[in-house]
Amino acid sequence: MRLLQYNSDGDFSLTEFFDKAIPHYAILSHRWGTEEVTFEDLQKGIGTNKAGYEKLRFCGEQARDDGLKHFWVDTCCIDKSSSTELAEALNSMYRWYRDAAKCYVYLLDVSALKREAGNTSTEHTWGSAFRDSEWFIRGWTLQELLAPRAVQFFSQQGKRLGDKGSLKRHIHEITGIPVLALEGAPLSQFGVEERFSWAENRQTTRPEDKAYSLLGIFGIHLLPIYGEGKEHAFRRLRKKIQKSLTVDEQNPLEPQSQSCIQDMRITDPREDKKRIENTKGGLLRDSYQWILKHPDFQQWRDDKQSRLLWIKGDPGKGKTMLICGTLDELSSSTKLRDKEATTLLSYFFCQATDDRINNASAALRGLIYLLIDQQPLLISHVRKKYDDAGKALFEDTNAWVALSEVFTSILQDPRLKSIYLIIDALDECTVNLNQLLDLISRTASTSPRVKWIVSSRNEPNIEARLRVDDTQRLSLELNEEHVSRAVQMFIDFKVSKLRLIEDDSKLQETVRDQIYAKANGTFLWAALVLKELEPIESWDVLDVLQDMPPELEPLYDRMLRQVEQLQRKDPEFCRLVLSTVILAYRPLHLLEVGALSNLPRQISSNLDNIAKLVNKCGSFLTVRENRTYFIHQSAKDFLLERAFKRIFPSGKAIIVYTMFSRSLEVMSKTLQRDIYGLRAPGYPIEMVEPPIPDPLAAAQYSCLYWVDHFLDCDKGQTTNDLIDSGSIDRFLRTNFIFWLEGLSLMKSLPDGIVMIRKLENYIKFDESPNVHAFIHDARRFAISTRSIIEEAPLQAYCSALVFAPGKSIVRQTFEELIPSWIQTKPKVETHWSAMLQIIEGHTSYVLSVAFSPDGKQVVSGSGDSTVRLWDAATGKAQQTLEGHTSYVRSVAFSPDGKLLPMLRVSNHWIIEGDLNILWLHPDYRGTCSATWNRSLVLGHSSGRTSFFCFDKSVKVIK
Repeated sequence: MRLLQYNSDGDFSLTEFFDKAIPHYAILSHRWGTEEVTFEDLQKGIGTNKAGYEKLRFCGEQARDDGLKHFWVDTCCIDKSSSTELAEALNSMYRWYRDAAKCYVYLLDVSALKREAGNTSTEHTWGSAFRDSEWFIRGWTLQELLAPRAVQFFSQQGKRLGDKGSLKRHIHEITGIPVLALEGAPLSQFGVEERFSWAENRQTTRPEDKAYSLLGIFGIHLLPIYGEGKEHAFRRLRKKIQKSLTVDEQNPLEPQSQSCIQDMRITDPREDKKRIENTKGGLLRDSYQWILKHPDFQQWRDDKQSRLLWIKGDPGKGKTMLICGTLDELSSSTKLRDKEATTLLSYFFCQATDDRINNASAALRGLIYLLIDQQPLLISHVRKKYDDAGKALFEDTNAWVALSEVFTSILQDPRLKSIYLIIDALDECTVNLNQLLDLISRTASTSPRVKWIVSSRNEPNIEARLRVDDTQRLSLELNEEHVSRAVQMFIDFKVSKLRLIEDDSKLQETVRDQIYAKANGTFLWAALVLKELEPIESWDVLDVLQDMPPELEPLYDRMLRQVEQLQRKDPEFCRLVLSTVILAYRPLHLLEVGALSNLPRQISSNLDNIAKLVNKCGSFLTVRENRTYFIHQSAKDFLLERAFKRIFPSGKAIIVYTMFSRSLEVMSKTLQRDIYGLRAPGYPIEMVEPPIPDPLAAAQYSCLYWVDHFLDCDKGQTTNDLIDSGSIDRFLRTNFIFWLEGLSLMKSLPDGIVMIRKLENYIKFDESPNVHAFIHDARRFAISTRSIIEEAPLQAYCSALVFAPGKSIVRQTFEELIPSWIQTKPKVETHWSAMLQIIEGHTSYVLSVAFSPDGKQVVSGSGDSTVRLWDAATGKAQQTLEGHTSYVRSVAFSPDGKLLPMLRVSNHWIIEGDLNILWLHPDYRGTCSATWNRSLVLGHSSGRTSFFCFDKSVKVIK
């Protein structure tokens, strides 16, 4: 393919590249105008006066800002006078867009200028023009939307409007393309006719192009024959599609499998990778090339016996960017980038500051999600458990056990050839790290088709658990020369982009040398300093550099001192923001920062003002798609440990209480009946799309975490909140039913039940009888109505209230919200019965049940020959155990509640594990049984009791 490149004189030149020699490049998507620059124009050095030349300039400048030297524009990178080249280009177009590092969509018919001067509205004034843009109805732009990983949209002024991720709801509404497809799911997951429907209302200038523009959507190669007509072109296309489809592609994922994938997806690691790269200023190829030539990496890649490589190093040494670069290199030969490849690649980025992705279960969910994304047939391994447990499979207390079994089963699938698995920042996995390390070590040693790369800080526990030798350990400290050289290349590139000194080569050289000397081979230090230099005038650059201390911790101290020296009240406002972001359980949306930080209303209610304040917090924080992140885990560690008294001068307790009390306030102001305007009482949750702007945006975090922050408070702080008519009592009696609706819309109702249970366990009846009574009733109400409110959120005001007992406190409090069209209500029970909930799932008699020692789980055995594990609080199925050949008459837990017993009775046998060890004589077959450790007791209809005890040895006949 030919690529454009900026010349030193400001013009463009074309260079042709082949296969692996193709460098990273950006690509333009646009609507053709009447004055486009052609291949012939560039060859002759003309066309600079054409209107289309500005598109080239825009694309080139944007690519340069993103650290890319090359870019591609269809108007001038294809020689359309050559029919052979044109045919090749049409068949390669999807691949070219797919492989682009960035895709820029230039929307000539969308203006980002505000309609009114001084308009401070946070709504997009370009929203209606965006929805009406002709770009969305052109034929070729369909593949230009779906193929690239990173699609960014720009107005006619060149202002960035957002990307495919942040605008996916808009795009879904405009195009009808499923969100899953916009998120990068393999198009093979969608049926042939569904994919055809995406192009149904699109237009092309030449009739045949309506068919040719779909070649990449179906992975088809077809020789274009202009003049054959649209109908004939579609007949040829359909015939080619039919021949190419496998049996599985002819039967795409059914709705249940799609629901399974959606429930499993906690994050898309591909989106995390893009966010990380953008946050860190872009991925520079020269900064990671050295690792690809390193003997340890090459041995890992080439030696079948080498299945684990641990990249370790101190904070800020560039481990994550090494992982990102390694992923780029490996992906080209895997199904992530090449449909014909047989190798799968899956990866995950742990992040301690985000409780969604800081645990072992999340890591497995991410890895499994990407594996299924590449090979949909693997969904069968998940469906075995998901069909019984539903979403709880991924979230309940046994999630790790179930997921590790699914993951191991996938790795053993005989249809798979080879698999690369990569996890970054193991040290930031704060929950169940040891179990994850054991799983990595075990699968690396027992699965010959699997190769692992992991990274972390230098932590002895990780080294001990992984059990690596010297050939499996790549230490960045021991490769200081390579790392320092890579840091220098990074510095060279970034200094060349400092616009205020770009014309002063001597000053650039001095700046480079000084940063080299102080960086000490630390990427993060260099990146933070270079960011500090961006707004500095050229005559101040050297003075600022002179003030920069070497090492990360002194640099963080300097950054914090700068924040403390801001004018007027800004230091206090920044301290409120930093302390809130530190204590949050996950990264906060800017509106959530405003809602929780106790900032003045002029700041907290305006998205732009919150963003400005966050940007004043030194370089500790960064914003991506309106969500706030720490620039690095070490930055949070510094603020929480070294600068604790400066961030929390009165201690953490006051900030924790503020986050709790502000949560109640923002929920009280936000929550209301039918907040999304669904109107239809049976509107199903799977069809709900959040409005834009989302009225729940500022309150989502509060809805999910207000109880956690309440429980984190010092008990003395919350005395008045706990009393009858206190803040919690007032909130629940006014907003409880609205809160349930909001949780359902967020697909988090089970989390709400857990929160209610936590409150009930914490609040003492004798201290707050009315509050305790309401919360107890609220738990009964939520548990009994969970299934219908989850299915249709507005049934919270219909079925949930109508069928609640007449004396239910929740019903009596919110009865006026029952729709007036329900004129006669059925007669219901007066009080809640002793039955908490009905748990359904077995297909035959339930013959035995048992609680776990902590009361959090229930196990049941049935005549359908299965054992099922349930969450006692919510009633959700967690796991189904199959393999019994007859009724399961006895179930129990081990004393620690972690295991079902090794011993059981089934089909006249005493069974240990999966082995029959003792056949029972008819006179000794009991009507009931119980187990404890390695003992078994049988009760008989005669009144006799039989005891058995077995040792731990292997049961064999010697």
